[in-house]
Amino acid sequence: MLGSSKIMAFAATQNPDRARAFYRDILGLELAGEDSFALVFDANGTMLRVQIVQEVTPYRYTTLGWQVLDIAAVASQLQSAGVQLERFEWFTQDELGIWTSPGGARVGWFKDPDGNLLSVTQF
Repeated sequence: MLGSSKIMAFAATQNPDRARAFYRDILGLELAGEDSFALVFDANGTMLRVQIVQEVTPYRYTTLGWQVLDIAAVASQLQSAGVQLERFEWFTQDELGIWTSPGGARVGWFKDPDGNLLSVTQF
């Protein structure tokens, strides 16, 4: 039923100014529009709606992620922009904070200003 439909992604923010600066200026997503309900970004052809809410309750798991070609370069760029990769005691992570899964995928997690857990993965 939905296999031929485009997917869209959602995140939430209490502070649209901070979220706009993060997603647009740090992550480099194009701001496609905004109103009193959401900031709308173009994430390489996928619509990302960052909903403006009264309260954000961040999940303890990844809510949004990107597949990247060079995770070390992306992690370094994030660090240069003041975004640190998260560290988890149950994973062995390298000096940049990147974990290598048993299947070989390399993953790094970081948070947006509202505490939403985001990720980058190199397969």
